Amino acid sequence: MAMEQNGEDCLELGGRKFHSRFILGSGKYSLQLIEAAVRDAGAEIVTVAVRRANTKEHENILDYIPKQVTLLPNTSGARTADEAVRIAHLARELGCGDFVKIEIMRDSKYLLPDNEATVRATEMLAEEGFIVLPYMYPDLNTARDLVSAGAAAVMPLAAPIGSNKGLVTKEFIQILIDEIDLPIIVDAGIGSPAQACEAMQMGAAAVMANTALATAGDLPLMAAAFREAIAAGRKAYRAGLGRVLSRGAAASDPLTGFLRD
Repeated sequence: MAMEQNGEDCLELGGRKFHSRFILGSGKYSLQLIEAAVRDAGAEIVTVAVRRANTKEHENILDYIPKQVTLLPNTSGARTADEAVRIAHLARELGCGDFVKIEIMRDSKYLLPDNEATVRATEMLAEEGFIVLPYMYPDLNTARDLVSAGAAAVMPLAAPIGSNKGLVTKEFIQILIDEIDLPIIVDAGIGSPAQACEAMQMGAAAVMANTALATAGDLPLMAAAFREAIAAGRKAYRAGLGRVLSRGAAASDPLTGFLRD
């Protein structure tokens, strides 16, 4: 949850405090992307696909990530709760720490998460002391089950992974923000700084993105834009947005007193 500390608005996950509310998602990786995310977007958490960190055939993504950045290994590739648990154990053995993002997808076309299996994996890993951040389709009942299972946060998708379509599931995410007493981190589908800002204005605790940066024309500039947009959205949420009229209008200036009728 957000914490006030010496006048600062901090994000707390698993007892750790973070000043940044931008998290770099996994997927499209490059040294330039990670540098921009950390330097220009201010990311303090970077998601790592364990299969990208445990291979001799491809570059080890761990070699790119600065030591001060918190690693968030994910269980990408898992199709069952047991597979996700095994990947989390491997991540811990590789020295990635106790944070883990649960991703369980039986659907290979739309990459939608298996909510039921995600709850099971969350419960098993939380009991082992992992700090579990589950990726899920925004559903209130599932979110409540994740709270009971010991999740440290809930990560609903905004739109299909890599689509850049934005807050397609906005209304359902808002329900989670209103009803779940855990940080809600909007994950997947955020495609622009404006969309990230809107998610933060709604009350999201943080935003995760990857494709929006990786496919941008000017990566460092886009990373900086995300940083500013997320900060602006957070400030707007804390300030309290102005009311919206359902009908009619309300004059912002007096309509009498300066001209004679």
